[in-house]
Amino acid sequence: MPMVVVITRDVEFRYRGFLGSTMLEPAPGVYAHPRMSTGVRTRIWEVLSVWYFELHTGSILMTWADTGASGGFGLSTLGEPPKNIVTHDAMLLVRRPLSQNEQQTPIPPAL
Repeated sequence: MPMVVVITRDVEFRYRGFLGSTMLEPAPGVYAHPRMSTGVRTRIWEVLSVWYFELHTGSILMTWADTGASGGFGLSTLGEPPKNIVTHDAMLLVRRPLSQNEQQTPIPPAL
């Protein structure tokens, strides 16, 4: 039973009540449970998903230890900001488009 962490941003109050009844809220919008079973984690994600597709607000991220997954943890997301998670050498990385400033700024040569 791995550690599960859920992070919410700009969501309706119902999420806070529901997650707070099943997990500890150590910081606003951050929920953790040290030993959550796969079945409970799956049911919680189903509730969050149904609500998200009804309300279309905010963003939710759930992560848990998963030795069979790239990087050693499972990851599920709903909402904004969109992140493109890619696997590289058994690690998970976030790929994002460059901003206009980053595209125009030359990279200094390595010393």
